[in-house]
Amino acid sequence: MRTLVLHPDIKSDRDRREAGAALEEAVALAAALPDLDIVGAETVRLPKAQPGMLFGSGKIAELKARIEGDEVGLVLVDGAVTPVQQRNLEKEWGVKLLDRTGLILEIFADRARTREGVLQVELAALSYQRTRLVRAWTHLERQRGGLGFVGGPGETQIEADRRAIDEAIARLRRQLSKVVKTRTLHRAARKKVPYPIVALVGYTNAGKSTLFNRLTGADVMAKDMLFATLDPTMRAVKLAGGTDVILSDTVGFISDLPTQLVAAFRATLEEVLDADLILHVRDISHAQSDEQARDVMEILEALGVAETTPLIEVWNKTDLLPGPERDTKLTEAARREGVFAISALTGQGLGPLLKAVAASVSEPRHRAEVRLAHDEGRRRAWLYEQGIVEAERRDEEAAHLTVNWTDRQAQAFKGL
Repeated sequence: MRTLVLHPDIKSDRDRREAGAALEEAVALAAALPDLDIVGAETVRLPKAQPGMLFGSGKIAELKARIEGDEVGLVLVDGAVTPVQQRNLEKEWGVKLLDRTGLILEIFADRARTREGVLQVELAALSYQRTRLVRAWTHLERQRGGLGFVGGPGETQIEADRRAIDEAIARLRRQLSKVVKTRTLHRAARKKVPYPIVALVGYTNAGKSTLFNRLTGADVMAKDMLFATLDPTMRAVKLAGGTDVILSDTVGFISDLPTQLVAAFRATLEEVLDADLILHVRDISHAQSDEQARDVMEILEALGVAETTPLIEVWNKTDLLPGPERDTKLTEAARREGVFAISALTGQGLGPLLKAVAASVSEPRHRAEVRLAHDEGRRRAWLYEQGIVEAERRDEEAAHLTVNWTDRQAQAFKGL
């Protein structure tokens, strides 16, 4: 579909994003949907948003001529558009219109793969759709019979639509509760495997999936595209020195993430809440890298990630920096504690990063003597699988094993 991208740069907004970077990100968001053919992009400067039409009458007429001339079928507005504004602009321009929230929901719907991901997107989409129920929409002008004295035209249809959405939301929440219970069981099972969890987080398109693939050999979708990964993927990884960790790749964060999605994907991001270490992956080559980093930290705080959770900052995509700038960033990272400059694509700088990860999650070990009856073969096999048995002797009554383990492994062993 031929698409025009508009970024309203409203002077009255307190938290104005830099217009050029915001428009660039909006175009990248649009490019994440395969069916869109982006034929134009423009920043529209506004003193203030007009309540009924968002833009002024002159700008609306100018854009209408462009839309008709370029045969545009979809207009994407990189910002919040009220239901009334959306209805009026669609009617005036004769096209479909999506605001930033609607676009992100479309992308999430296109990318979600797991059962939980699909349900979360549907729930968020219905919550968003419920706010779009306005009386003057064409399909809502019908009434299902009656005497016509209950409200104005369309009121009964609106209520019917709202009731149908509420019922669908209730049904989805019931289904999600079952899925979340299943995930809770999986988490409990993972805790019996006493590996620390290392979660990759970062702004969307920062290179998390590329880093995940390089470290795990997995084939997670890793494209130069916003929201390439939605559902978290987890893999066990053995680091230098034999330290085992579970690496978790998560959905990318973004500024102005729709509130419906922050709530809906909280469960999907639970690996971050449980993480023993967070790797904050940044695209250090991006002009807005510092702003993106602030957005990520704000979302982590909103998710309730404990301040006590250790965090390592990973400056990725150093290969995209020009020589002098790359040298400056490498020097700056080396001087700062907990910061590592790398290229997930080429592998540069991964050695020191992985050593720091291993050092952060490695736990103190202590020796202990474990007595196992001869019929406890499963528990004995588990100890050997962990690689923590230093010696074993047997007598007629039991096997006596000397183990060198962490408190976490000792606790997991008790639960077997």
